[in-house]
Amino acid sequence: MDVWLKMEKLEAYYLSAALSCTLLVSCFLFSIINRALREPYMDEIFHLPQAQRFCWGSFQWDPMITTLPGLYLISVGIVKPASWIIGWTQHVVCSIGMLRFVNLLFSIGNFYLLYLLFCKFQQRNKAVSGIQRVLSALTVAVFPTLYFFNFLYYTEAGSVFFVLFAYLMCLYGYHKTSALLGFCGFMFRQTNIVWTVFCAGNIISQKLMEAWKIELQKKEEKLPSNQGLLSECKKMLFFLFNYAMNFRNLSVLIGLTWPYILLIIVFIVFVILNGGIVVGDRSNHEVCMNFPQLFYFFSFTLFFSFPHLLSLAKIKTFLQLVWKHWGKFVVLTAISLFLVWKFTYVHKYLLADNRHYTFYVWKRIYQRHECVKYLLVPCYLFAGWTIAESLKSKSIFWKMAFFICIFVVTVSQKLLEFRYFILPYIIYRLNLPMPPLPKLLCELGFYIIINFVTFHLFLNKTFQWPDNVGIQRFMW
Repeated sequence: MDVWLKMEKLEAYYLSAALSCTLLVSCFLFSIINRALREPYMDEIFHLPQAQRFCWGSFQWDPMITTLPGLYLISVGIVKPASWIIGWTQHVVCSIGMLRFVNLLFSIGNFYLLYLLFCKFQQRNKAVSGIQRVLSALTVAVFPTLYFFNFLYYTEAGSVFFVLFAYLMCLYGYHKTSALLGFCGFMFRQTNIVWTVFCAGNIISQKLMEAWKIELQKKEEKLPSNQGLLSECKKMLFFLFNYAMNFRNLSVLIGLTWPYILLIIVFIVFVILNGGIVVGDRSNHEVCMNFPQLFYFFSFTLFFSFPHLLSLAKIKTFLQLVWKHWGKFVVLTAISLFLVWKFTYVHKYLLADNRHYTFYVWKRIYQRHECVKYLLVPCYLFAGWTIAESLKSKSIFWKMAFFICIFVVTVSQKLLEFRYFILPYIIYRLNLPMPPLPKLLCELGFYIIINFVTFHLFLNKTFQWPDNVGIQRFMW
């Protein structure tokens, strides 16, 4: 008992140290960035004036803004009390720096939520140490694409906070609270409704797995081995059909998931009344079936999780599977080639805005030659396979729910922007089995290097456009 108490106390010290160091570094970076960026930058030219209008008591809406006002309402709810309690003037509490600081607060909340989620996922695994849980939370908290936007007035930090909080409450069985938090996430970004569906899917997958085990026990069969998503899906289809036809089963599922169903109904009503998912300017936010976005997400995940997903052994195993099941591989390759051929959409911003890294990815890889997008298909298939393989500890029903949500949240986007991959990636990373310490340290070191390069480019490698006197900066 004394040993466990000492270990828990030591873990609390690790967590306090990691949180404190992260906060200190973040505050230092925040100070540097705010000195360099006195005026709104990029999408801040819409978000900051809108938040300031709310802060000053004016609710006039900018029609160029495409998201709901969750970020502005929360910001005002945080900064306004400072003027009452501390006595700061409205000019100070509604300033650019104070509004940006709200996202820094969200980032600390995200760190702690990530830690709680890793504790929840690993609570039955006695082999996992406290330092592994803390390191995992620290690593995902400084995930480069997310960490960068903690210092600008964007919706990312708050969006991640409410989705992670909703997910945590779902895992602990507080489904009403989870749905309420899911609504807050929806108010930050409409596409977050997908993660409400995922929370409901998490409950449904548990019930389905329980029923499936009972079904197999009746037939005296063994659980299917996790050898591939497609093979397992085939085995489950007949079971799913029979389960769905049973009214008692459906009533149980509805009884468990009704808070999420209610939120989904609210979303549907919103879409009908609004005439679409996007509010404000819709000209540059068209919904389309951009299937290669799923391939881009697989590549993105492989890149940022390479310590866990990429090794010579995995490549060898994949090639052996291709050789053994070459017929299936040929069919998958043919389908993927067709999707790349017919459903590749290129947004005008991707080709025109040279401030984003995606501009250079597209220009230096995809525009190098017309054949490149087809030649990358085997890499996409490897990335998809190794991601599915890394989740083999999860049930087939959970994987179905997860990949359906990934599909919906990525494929519907015309614009290739790495920000859209943040939440899918974090949900994926949370559900990986706990990696050994050397891989965690490798991953953390990799993220720190990328963050260092990112902030160096953003702050020091500025440039100007010929027809614009403003300073331009490289960013995600």
